[in-house]
Order: sequence, then structure tokens, then C-alpha cells
Amino acid sequence: MIRLILAAGLAALCAGAAPAGELPAPVTDDDFLPVSEAEARLGHLLFYDPVLSGNRNISCATCHHPRFGTSDGLSLSLGEGGKGLGPDRVVDPGNLPEQRVPRNSPALFNLGAREFTVLFHDGRIGVDPSRPSGLRTPLEDEMVQGFASILSAQTMFPVLSPDEMAGHYGENDVSKAVRTGQITGPGGAWYIIARRVSGIPAYAEAFAAVYPDIAAGRPLDFTDISNAIAAFMEFEWRSDDSPFDRHLRGEAPLIGAAATGMELFYGRAGCVECHSGKFQTDHGFHAMGQPQLGPGKAERFEAHSRDIGRMRVTNDPGDAYAFRTPSLRNVLHTGPWGHAGAFSDIRAFLHHHADPRAGMERYDPAQAVLPDLPGTKPDWAVADDSAERALIAAAAAAAPARVLTEGEVEALVAFLDALSDPVALKGRLGVPEAVPSGLPVER
Repeated sequence: MIRLILAAGLAALCAGAAPAGELPAPVTDDDFLPVSEAEARLGHLLFYDPVLSGNRNISCATCHHPRFGTSDGLSLSLGEGGKGLGPDRVVDPGNLPEQRVPRNSPALFNLGAREFTVLFHDGRIGVDPSRPSGLRTPLEDEMVQGFASILSAQTMFPVLSPDEMAGHYGENDVSKAVRTGQITGPGGAWYIIARRVSGIPAYAEAFAAVYPDIAAGRPLDFTDISNAIAAFMEFEWRSDDSPFDRHLRGEAPLIGAAATGMELFYGRAGCVECHSGKFQTDHGFHAMGQPQLGPGKAERFEAHSRDIGRMRVTNDPGDAYAFRTPSLRNVLHTGPWGHAGAFSDIRAFLHHHADPRAGMERYDPAQAVLPDLPGTKPDWAVADDSAERALIAAAAAAAPARVLTEGEVEALVAFLDALSDPVALKGRLGVPEAVPSGLPVER
């Protein structure tokens, strides 16, 4: 079944994008995978429950909260070792983080759409029908079967990250399993988390009600947890009722600055060259000269702070500093923007994005939203190094250089605002009052 679903997603990806310059067709129910509301309601509780983290102190919502457009309002997240929510999150002096999360927390809108077949900023998880799991992931041949979709698989990799949810080495049973490379199977990190959840009576009852084979006696697997969370995200943050959607359906045309911005977006500004299709993404990877800040995507033993993006996955030098084109649904609510969250001002981001090579030299670090984190890698090691900046700029040499006037930027912002869907931004189920573990819910 999973291969049929994932193969359908690939076909949709190839067929879904409109040619540059053309408006896409309206979004319809057929663009999305079917969702069980009962499964989504179970995933709703799991998404907000810190029980999934190694130290039981971080939930999925810590870095993907509806208050911040399903992101967290930070350039780079503070996972393990942080306390508080959003831009108010600070370092816990009693549990210092080892480093910031290396990349900006992505938004979660429309990830249940069939055309989303590659996820993460570098696309390290993707649909691959040739593999037994139907997926290509960093676990390679150890990747277990049972994940209902690529979204299900993606949601559960953060629990393996020491900086995100697992915890630092030796702190808890999950982080110890991750440290020794035990991920799947008995005694692995995913097994430990599944046993935690199944040991909570309210969860055991809820899973039995949603999954008949669990009611018949099958033990709860980690994939059941991830499938429920994916169903919740698909249900909660489907976003297809913005003013732009109503324009495409012929219900209420865009007017004024939003209409002007739409003409620019699909015309002279060239945004549609990458932000095409129904969800304003070609799902491709492009080097766009984004400033690099934070620890970079490096192994613990590596001293550098660079992030070479897609090249980490493909080992192709042609993919150096290329990152996945994000969807723009609700984009005004998901900042800071960029793979490293370098911009907290959308207008500054648009000016930079239009002419990235010039923008690299005029970037203002005050744009970043970074809680103080002493004693770790310096945040500006790459940005302060002219040779490193030159490498990023060289990779973006093929990116077009366009100069936007202030009026054009304002029009584009008005159009981007027309991609906002109030129902999706609020969420259909909202933040639960409590979760079965009894742990605090971040509100």
C-alpha cells in the first residue's frame, strides 16, 4: 500500500507544477492523501506530548508551534538544553545545549499533499519505490517498513537528534541508544519510545481504538506513533483556503497591491521559476546565496561551520550550497526566513533573494534571532570569513540578479499575505489542554 501511495506522489510531483509564468490550477481534495480524523486526534496528543523526547522535556510543538506559523520564531532552534517557547526560549543554565539546531525549523503546511515526495532542507528523505521501505533515508538499509508516508518517516528523525529531542550523550535511555547506534529493533531508540507510550494506559486504549491489529494484540510499534503524528499534521495544517486559493477558484479575485504582487511573482520578478505549482515550490534544490550562521551542518568531530546543503546528500559538487525550495503557504507567519533563518525582515529577505551575490556583502547580522548561547561554536564563523562567503556566492553564480524597487517589494509582500489561510494558521484542533503523559503542554 505504501508503495502505491508514494508512487502516486511521484506522479503528482511530475504533473503538478504549472509552466513558469502561468497560474497554477486550484488545489482540490485529490491533491491530498486521505486522512483518518480518529488517527489525527491521536496524533494531536502525541505531537504536543514531551514524552517522546529523551528527557521528557521537549515535544514536536517546541519547534513547530502554531503560535509561530508551525515554526518557532527563531533563526536556529534551541532543542535540548533550552527552556521557554519561541523567541522567548533561552538556555537552561542547568542543562547547557551542546549547540544550536543547525537549520531553521521548517513550516508544516500541506505536507499531506501527494506532491511532497522529498523533505528536509537538503532532501535527505525521499520517496524511493525501489527500497523495501519505499523510502530513502539516512538509515539506508536499516530503515524499517511500516511508515505510512514520507511525512510519517520525516516526523520521527528529530527524536534521534541529541540537539533536538534525544538529549545529550548518556543523559537518558534514548540518548544512550542513539549514541551506540541502536535505532531500530529491541533496545533501540524507537523501541524505547514505543514502550514508553504503550505503558501509558490512555495511549494504550487510544491506539487500540484506532488500529484494530493493536486491539487484537499486536505490540505498539514506533511507526504507529509516527503514522498518527503524520495524520495529525496532514489534518491540522492543510492550507487551501487563502485569498489566492479563492482567486484561483474564481470566487473572489485578488485586487490592489496583492494583484500587482501576483503579476510580479508570476512575471518580471521571476519568483515562479522556483516557486511554481499549487504550493509555490518546484521541490527542487537551488543555491541562492543565503548567509550561513550557527554551527553549520557538520559532524561533531568537524571544526568547520559551513553547510553545503544538498551536496551532503548527493556528494555532487554541483549541489554545493543548494537547498530545497520551500512552499510559500502562510510564509509571512513562518519567519525568520532562509535555511539558517538569517532574515527576520521579509522585505530584507526579498531584496537579498532577488540579488543574492550583492546581498551577501550587505547582510546585517542583526536580522538573526538567536538566543545567547555561550561556550559553543561561534555563530558567525562563516559570515565573518570572506573566503567562506565567496564559496557561497560562487555557488549562487547562476542565480539571476534582479533589482526590486521598494514598491515592488511591498506588492510582493501583499501577494505573499494573500497566501495566508486563517483556518490553517489557527489549526483545526488547536493546542490540547492536557496530554496523557501528564507532562506540561507548551502553549
